Amino acid sequence: MPKTDLNLDQIMDTDAFSQRLSSIGEASQRNADVNGMRPLLVEVCKQFLVEGRTRAEAMLRQDGGGLLCATRLSHLMDMIIAGLFDFTRRYAFPAGKDIEGERVAIIAVGGYGRVTLAPGSDIDLLFLLPSRQTPTSAKTIEYMLYVLWDLGLKVGHSTRNVDECIRLSRADLTIRTAILEARYIHGAKELFDELQRRFDPEVVKGTGLEFIQAKLQERDVRHEKSGQSRYLVEPNVKDGKGGLRDLHTLFWIAKYYYRVATTDELVAKGVFSHDEYRQFLKAKDFLWAVRCHMHFATGKAEERLSFDIQREIAARLGYRSRPGLSPVERFMKHYFLVAKEVGDLTRIFCAALEEEQAKYAPGFNRILMSFSRRTRKIEGTNDFVIDNQRINIASQTVFKRDPVNFLRLFYYADKSGHEYHPDAMKEVTRSLSLIDNDLRNNTEANRLFMDVLCSERQPELTLRRMNEAGVLGRFIPDFGKIVAMMQFNMYHHYTVDEHLLRCIGVLSNIENGSLASQHPLAYQLLPGLKSERRLLYLALLLHDIAKGKPDDHSLEGARIARQLGPRLGLSQSETETVSWLIEEHLTMSMVAQSRDLNDRKTILDFAEKVQTLDRLKLLVILTVCDIRAVGPGVWNGWKGQLLRNLFYETEIFLTGGFSEVPRRQRTEQARRKLGEALSQWPEAERDGYLALPYQNYLLTVSLDDQKRHADFIRQADAEGKKLATMVKIHAFEAVTEITVMAQDHPRLLSIIAGACASAGANIVDAQVFTTTDGRALDTILISREFERDEDEERRARSVTRLIEDMLSGKTYLPEVLAKRTKPRRGSKAFKVEPRADINNTLSDKFTVIEVEGLDRPGLLSEITSVIS
Repeated sequence: MPKTDLNLDQIMDTDAFSQRLSSIGEASQRNADVNGMRPLLVEVCKQFLVEGRTRAEAMLRQDGGGLLCATRLSHLMDMIIAGLFDFTRRYAFPAGKDIEGERVAIIAVGGYGRVTLAPGSDIDLLFLLPSRQTPTSAKTIEYMLYVLWDLGLKVGHSTRNVDECIRLSRADLTIRTAILEARYIHGAKELFDELQRRFDPEVVKGTGLEFIQAKLQERDVRHEKSGQSRYLVEPNVKDGKGGLRDLHTLFWIAKYYYRVATTDELVAKGVFSHDEYRQFLKAKDFLWAVRCHMHFATGKAEERLSFDIQREIAARLGYRSRPGLSPVERFMKHYFLVAKEVGDLTRIFCAALEEEQAKYAPGFNRILMSFSRRTRKIEGTNDFVIDNQRINIASQTVFKRDPVNFLRLFYYADKSGHEYHPDAMKEVTRSLSLIDNDLRNNTEANRLFMDVLCSERQPELTLRRMNEAGVLGRFIPDFGKIVAMMQFNMYHHYTVDEHLLRCIGVLSNIENGSLASQHPLAYQLLPGLKSERRLLYLALLLHDIAKGKPDDHSLEGARIARQLGPRLGLSQSETETVSWLIEEHLTMSMVAQSRDLNDRKTILDFAEKVQTLDRLKLLVILTVCDIRAVGPGVWNGWKGQLLRNLFYETEIFLTGGFSEVPRRQRTEQARRKLGEALSQWPEAERDGYLALPYQNYLLTVSLDDQKRHADFIRQADAEGKKLATMVKIHAFEAVTEITVMAQDHPRLLSIIAGACASAGANIVDAQVFTTTDGRALDTILISREFERDEDEERRARSVTRLIEDMLSGKTYLPEVLAKRTKPRRGSKAFKVEPRADINNTLSDKFTVIEVEGLDRPGLLSEITSVIS
């Protein structure tokens, strides 16, 4: 539970503050120097503000109380504003004859009104006046604002009388919410009391449902803007899903609808149990601690918990490492569990609202007026009903009477396509302790789970609801261990459980055709794997289930699958297939993206590992789903092309079609086919060109590309060009091909790579060939940047011009690289020890150098420069 010892007297010595202000005011009066007061006033206020924040930070580090810190900072600001107001009224603009008209009440609104401030929070103030504003009160408010701005504070302010507050609150929801949280700071308290007395009967009464609907719609828009998932690995602590703003929304609705002043009154109203209220307080305290530490650490109002600061915040909060988990990973897991708890509290809260005869629409998105309630039974069960188009429990004892009903609830929801009634989900959350080993080993429960997992409807949505309710992690305890677990790296955008659920969604969308155009091979293969599809779904759900364990997560995951398979109804051979897929789930991606797919030994080694065509099909589909579900922008068409190339080359070998013709004979066949493609050329010119390519070029480049390269070189020769470039857009693969012909020299590839880096182009692949007459033909593939082909071609042409300028000596590479794009944000948070391995076993023809390090613009240029 959050600590309650505020120690406000340690934050600021209010007597000393008042004395300092008085001395400034009296000195200015003696010297008749009114204009000289403000700089001195600002200096004193800044000193007490900085000292108070420093003490608040030290106390936060000592007691860890997030709410305590937020309250202390709010108190600090109260004292500064109150002292500033008294100073202004006494020394700067003393009250005139119209004392009644010059009354002012200073009111805190927004987060400040809730007595909570982070170090970088906005200071939202309402200056409340009588019926009209006098020149003295206007000057007082202006003077105060200028001092607060000089202190570097972000001040949101409004100046209104009580009538205006009431009238504007009726018309504007934002103003209404601000007045709902209004808190008196200083000044004419009778004005504040009048506003409080009139606000409820004149604004709130009869508008509860309208307010709730608007606030939940506002929440949905905010979630859409900040990222729908609460499991983004760089979450927004304030506005993200499961963050502080969600708790504020609950508070607003509770205060408005239930007419309560504090959240603890919701227990007496029957909305929350005592345990749930404690959960609410703990979540709020933790999120405030994180937010305050973020502001203190960065020195600004930083709301996004980025990779750059996660380690520091984890250290400030005192997290230590555990086997398989670093301190930052433990901290972020705790964060995501809290975000999940906020979702649970929202669901319980909305169920209570339903009891107040408000109809909660499907998807938990909005509340609408409705006092009619239609229910009907579900065929085949007496334990569940359809209640206003949502599946609900028939009584509160259904889970206690038969725990298999935990699985039946989700099975029937999936089968019928109905959303879940909040009453049902509330009872699920409160009954989770009933999920034990007897239920886990129940044959029917496991059959129902597999039906849900392999549903042809929306398995991701159903599994997500199971996970949010806590059922999935209880039913499969190993899954429960990776719920809310993050991986501290640049590659993954979501927590482990969120990634696994998104994998299921990707597979389902490929299978139903909605992603067929983006993943044609996977879509083409799936109909032939009807008997294996459940193995694929299960392998996807479990492939990262051992993340966070000290040993290799692929091997550990395979072991877990061997234990779990028989329980879920799989045969021994099916269990072994799932286990193998999990053990090798990274292999195909690694081979496709880091090996030479034109090297015969690469394909032979991969085929030896795969062994059967069915395994190859399952593995390529699993790999596609895994990469696609990592996060936005991770999948692209070029990765898809690499996977397809590896699949087709391996398929040929596994089906016995791999050529045993000697390499020299295959080279001559390829040279002959190229000659036939150039049959319209004059014979002498054709024979001269056919003598240029070396063996590797003829065996690895497609005939269509060989013909295109021949025409390109022929045209360059006709124009007398020693240096030429060519561009081709590959729309489906999302890459742009740049071909460079130049005189060969050791630093050629390094200069080309440097030119691409300086132009901001990310190289995804490069093929380097030489000709017998001493020229080089280099093909560079860069990531596509523009959606329209015309725009992408213009961009590629600018890259080729830079390459030509560098190779012709018009531009000097080091000078251009010095101006190159800065490294991507977030890279400072990660350290990758540079490593270079030399391997002579991966290829029969080449020595393979593998280089590992933190990516940055110009890296390939530096590596190739060293090699040259």
